[in-house]
Order: sequence, then structure tokens, then C-alpha cells
Amino acid sequence: MKLSNNFSLSEFTTSPTAERLGIDNTPTKEVTDNLQELVTFVLQPVRDRFGSITISSGYRSPELNKAIGGSTTSDHCLGCAADFEVHSQDNRVMAQWIAHNLNFKQLILEFYHAGDMHSGWIHCSYKQGHNNKQKLNALKDGTKTIYTEGKW
Repeated sequence: MKLSNNFSLSEFTTSPTAERLGIDNTPTKEVTDNLQELVTFVLQPVRDRFGSITISSGYRSPELNKAIGGSTTSDHCLGCAADFEVHSQDNRVMAQWIAHNLNFKQLILEFYHAGDMHSGWIHCSYKQGHNNKQKLNALKDGTKTIYTEGKW
């Protein structure tokens, strides 16, 4: 199923972990509708501006989310979030562009290290009526992930 000219539903549901563990990662109609909005209002504009996007994590069924140790309140489980990269662009530059040009619920520059344009990735969520434009950085401190206000 196509979500836009450049995105298919399978990009958001394919998971090697789900396949390996035999977890059904098929989205409901509501989740698919949420993914459609995410693509329309965030990912397609990013694609149009920066070029081809690689989705590393899209929809996660609650069972898959638990298997990978995701947050129990993850927007991934609702089809409202994706983790992605554009390999030809600095993730910080993309985060800045999204923050200034798009509407979103949460934008996280994850595990980015200044000077290494290919470090980390972008997490962005979109949920109609809940887009408060929260900007965060995520960094590892030992085994813990530390979130700070996104100042880029």
C-alpha cells in the first residue's frame, strides 16, 4: 500500500526483530491513518527537501515494542512516529529545518555527535491536535539515555 508517492506502508512495518521472533506487526486502520498523516505532514516534506529517507523504525506493535525495550508510551505504537536518516545530510541540519518549517509533536535528535554528520538519527512524531513542537536531544550516559532540551 502506498502512503505517498515516495513511501509505502511496508517501510514502516518491516522489522527484522518481528520476523525473527514471529511477532505480527500488522497495523490497524487507525494506525495506518496515523502513518498517513505522519508521511503527509512530516516525512514527505523532508523527502521533498532533502532527498531519499531511510526509515529505521516506524510502526511497532505493542508486542514488538516490548521485545525491543521501547517505552510503553511510545508514539511508534500508535503509528505517529518514525526514526529516520537522510544519508546525504547532517542530522542536526535536518532537525533544525524540521523545527523551523514543520508541525510536529516531538522531534528528537538522537545520539548525534557534533562534527559527525552521520551520527545518530532523527525521531519525529506527528499527532493531529497534539503537536506541541517538543524538541529534545538524546545521548547515552553508560546504559541510560539522557534527554535534554533540543537547542539547535
